[in-house]
Parts: sequence; structure tokens; C-alpha cells
Amino acid sequence: MQKLAASSFREDVERLVQQIPEGLVSTYGDIAALAGHAGAARTVGGIAHFGDPTLPWQRVVNAKGGLASGYPGGREAHARDLIAEGVPCSEQRVEDFEERRWRP
Repeated sequence: MQKLAASSFREDVERLVQQIPEGLVSTYGDIAALAGHAGAARTVGGIAHFGDPTLPWQRVVNAKGGLASGYPGGREAHARDLIAEGVPCSEQRVEDFEERRWRP
């Protein structure tokens, strides 16, 4: 099993999150896979929780389009921030998730 180089993985994750276009979302697993570590979705979640607060973390959701309870202010704030960007949410999920999913 390959060990993650923490700083470069974090940098890759943050670079990818910065690239998610406004109005679209990606998943923790998508970001992990794009960064070269497909099984590291939870690690991406940890980076999101403790990472650079200036990045658009609101654009990262779970594998089913669900909003994050650990988002600052909880799922309600996560929904509010996505809705402000034009991403409709209801019942703690992104509506039409697959159509709004960013996969470069």
C-alpha cells in the first residue's frame, strides 16, 4: 500500500477544489481520485474540515450529493452557500446531482 505524502496530497486537493467551477460540485472521492489516491475520500474530508477556509469547500459534497454536517454552520449553511452560487439543494442534498457534478 502506497503511503500518502501529506503535503503534496493536500496541495493537490486544494488545487483541485479551487478548480471546481461555480455552479457545479464534486465529491470527496472524485477529488481523491483526481489527486491520485482513489481510496482517500475521508482524507479529503479532513483536509476540507481543517483546510484553507478561502477555498470553495461548499462545492464538495458526499458521493450521493449529500451536504456535509461538518461544514461550518452544518448542512443548513452548506445548502445556503451552494444556493447562493446557483446550486439548488433540498432535503440536505444537491438537486440533480449527477448533472451538476464536475468531472474534468
